[in-house]
Amino acid sequence: MPIVQLIILPLASDFEVKNIRITVIDQDKSTYSKRLIQKLDASEYINVAEYKDSYTKALESTGAGTSDLILTIPVNFEKKLIKENESTIHLAADAVNGIKGGLGSAYAAMIVGDFNREIREEWMVMPRHSEFPAVEITSANWYNPGNNYKLFMVPGILVILVTMIGSFMTALNIVAEKEVGTIEQINVTPVKKYEFIIGKLLPFWVLGMVSITIGMTVAFLIFGLIPQGSFLTIYVFSGVYLFSVLGIGLLISTFADSQQQATLFAYFFMMVFVMLSGLFTPIESMPDWSKMLTKINPPAYLITVFRAVYIKGSSFSDLLPTFYALLGLGLLFNILAILNYRKRAT
Repeated sequence: MPIVQLIILPLASDFEVKNIRITVIDQDKSTYSKRLIQKLDASEYINVAEYKDSYTKALESTGAGTSDLILTIPVNFEKKLIKENESTIHLAADAVNGIKGGLGSAYAAMIVGDFNREIREEWMVMPRHSEFPAVEITSANWYNPGNNYKLFMVPGILVILVTMIGSFMTALNIVAEKEVGTIEQINVTPVKKYEFIIGKLLPFWVLGMVSITIGMTVAFLIFGLIPQGSFLTIYVFSGVYLFSVLGIGLLISTFADSQQQATLFAYFFMMVFVMLSGLFTPIESMPDWSKMLTKINPPAYLITVFRAVYIKGSSFSDLLPTFYALLGLGLLFNILAILNYRKRAT
């Protein structure tokens, strides 16, 4: 199941918003209005879906889900642009899908701004040998020059899948012993509490390391992703991370009295882990209170590590503070699991 998820989820988790449908109300039907519409339609992100003759009809299309933006070009658009050197248009966005509406408005505004610049260049009379003055802004993407979103998403999704395996399976581990009654037999043995917890932790730690190896193999075979940094760095951080996550699962298992209860607790923490991990939303853009919660969120640390090693080629020394944080969380959760486990003799 995790292998299939690792293949499917990165293909669906695309940050690029394309195929933004726009409804056009061209009340001017002039040369300039047609040029503007053609320029919008030529964009790889925006498609002119339909033309309407009134704003009311365009709103019906938006309500039906067939349009994301509405562009209204008023009467005398070209005339005012030539005579008064300025004119206005109206752009409305469907705010139900806030991301698509916001990005669509931004794309359309950039295209309109480019159209405005072209018109001004045509009107400006310059000396024969004079070049049109312009300030150009160019950008370069470090580490991921092609903006390959799979290189950004696959490592993060791999961390989440390993977290799900570790936390859910360990959360059900001790509870299963309680439900079948074998926990009482263990409790009367001379096995110490920390030995019992370590014994429950080690098999799933090995399973987690195997899962990470399989995940990196799938990432290479399907997406062609190879870490720019060291595999050893990935395995060292993964080992400490699993120590931390499995400790959370075992802590949940010591509290829960049934597998259903353990599953609900584990699901609750998984949702918090995913939303505050930085997988979909940058941690820097979160409110201050949620930034504080990410300090005790193990997936947030390992996602940072995986992305840094895969994309930037960061070394172990570059990520040393993250290592200490994961190690501290691992010790904290496992010590709590040991302390909370009670041996009760029958």
